[in-house]
Amino acid sequence: MVSLWEHWWTAGRGRRDPRFATVGGPSTYAVELTRRYPKISLTQQGADSGTMRVNLSWQMRSSDLNDRPPRPSLLRNPGQLLKPQPVNGHRQGMVNVDLDLACMYELKDGSKGVVQPLGDFLGDLHDPPYLKLSGDDRFGSGSGETIYVNLDHADEIGRLLFFVYIYDGTPAFDRTQAVVTLVPGNGPHIEVGLSERAPEARSCAVLMIERDKNGDLIARREARYVYGFQADLDRLYGWGLTWGRGYKPTSRR
Repeated sequence: MVSLWEHWWTAGRGRRDPRFATVGGPSTYAVELTRRYPKISLTQQGADSGTMRVNLSWQMRSSDLNDRPPRPSLLRNPGQLLKPQPVNGHRQGMVNVDLDLACMYELKDGSKGVVQPLGDFLGDLHDPPYLKLSGDDRFGSGSGETIYVNLDHADEIGRLLFFVYIYDGTPAFDRTQAVVTLVPGNGPHIEVGLSERAPEARSCAVLMIERDKNGDLIARREARYVYGFQADLDRLYGWGLTWGRGYKPTSRR
């Protein structure tokens, strides 16, 4: 895979790689992974060491008032002024949803597990699994939820599957404006948006990080929605973990 930066300066002026959608200006340059261009080499960006942040940000969005049908012209139909505007009742109100960011990991020594808010499996940044979950955002605040990855131990990591699940509330990935962003120590931010329409889906495999056949550390968009939870994602990717029912501490906010 050709480095993004090989296309940045061309003919004496800056050009971004046309294969990737970009977000923000030059100082906030971010690559958006899409169906057409789903992966990027962290190794070629010099982003396969140091501490990388993986952040989930989202907002609970109220019903779109713009979805209401337009009123007929009052000049042609003055009687319409007295009629109430039609409302789709099932779409009204705030989307009530609690999204969680989590990661299934497999290390080179064969050990496997998960880092997630459920069960307080928060991980460890300096010892296996070299992942650390910081915070549990239940209300869609600006900071969201973050998992830190210690890529100084990248040679000990086999694969990482970052996923998002709806712990509580309405299954509505397409209405929460959720974005998962990788912030490596070097190179552009990498974004995957969760806006596809997947009615009733409760979980989404968002991003896989693993080595390719050339030894490069690759970040690859998955965006695979399932109608179950962790055990269903496990079966989909052949992780082989044993799952049980878990709960969040009621005192956490």
